[in-house]
Amino acid sequence: MTSIFNGLSAFPLTPADTDGAVDTAALGVLVDRLASEGVDSIGLLGSTGIYAYLDRAERLRAVAAAVEAAAGRVPLIVGVGALRTSWAQQLAGDAERAGASGLLLAPMSYTSLTDGEAAQHYRAVAGATSLPLCIYSNPGTTNFTFSDRLLAELAAVPNITAIKIPLPADEDYAGELAQLRGVTPEAFAIGYSGDWGAAPSLLAGADAWYSVVAGLLPEPALRLTQAAQAGLIDDAAMVDAAFESLWALFRTHGSLRIMYAIADRLSLDVGDPPLPLLRVEAGIVTAVEAALDQLAAI
Repeated sequence: MTSIFNGLSAFPLTPADTDGAVDTAALGVLVDRLASEGVDSIGLLGSTGIYAYLDRAERLRAVAAAVEAAAGRVPLIVGVGALRTSWAQQLAGDAERAGASGLLLAPMSYTSLTDGEAAQHYRAVAGATSLPLCIYSNPGTTNFTFSDRLLAELAAVPNITAIKIPLPADEDYAGELAQLRGVTPEAFAIGYSGDWGAAPSLLAGADAWYSVVAGLLPEPALRLTQAAQAGLIDDAAMVDAAFESLWALFRTHGSLRIMYAIADRLSLDVGDPPLPLLRVEAGIVTAVEAALDQLAAI
């Protein structure tokens, strides 16, 4: 079987009010758009899906609404990161019972974790479910970096089958992929986040692009994914160049903030950013509109 952790995984916003109450109808619209467009999976309740700002009850409401809207057309990978192991286990069980296809787990912690603590956390959560689980390496928010030794240990756990990693600082995608594949099983899927690295990482042989922008703009993201996976270097470069103004905004202002501006431009109801986060100012909105116009021209 092909892993669900392959291809384009689109991460939508989770529409909610400033108190964290999820608008399930609006979320259903976003999920239906993505499933209809044909993305390979939907990454629900990732960082773009504001999982860290939602309590257990609201996360469960979001999963149930997304499962209903997807209607079996596309796998749903649900983020279950939480500060306590027991909370993450509960979230994993909730997601499985609600109909999720897989899980995404970041090593959230207020106190920086040791390798041993991270290992027991992942083993405990993986043991609480039969769903395949993807490791979410996001040192920018978790202050935790996976060593090759720890990754090899976790990749041997039967239902830990993938990793989502940030872009390499040296941009040596091929070298990093070779290193990681040297310590993980053959079927272990390796994918990248950081949208501006989509083209080079996929061309280098990454299994997946965990995409922020695809959560609202799946069509051009699919074009980029399919061109890169087919080895069509010029086509991938053309689409990537059209995205460059958006990539620059993501890098400067944070992709989550820019996604709210994109949603507003598309007249999609996504509620409000979770306080204390705010919408970007008018000048940045104008830049977002110009970037979308550039993308629409391809």
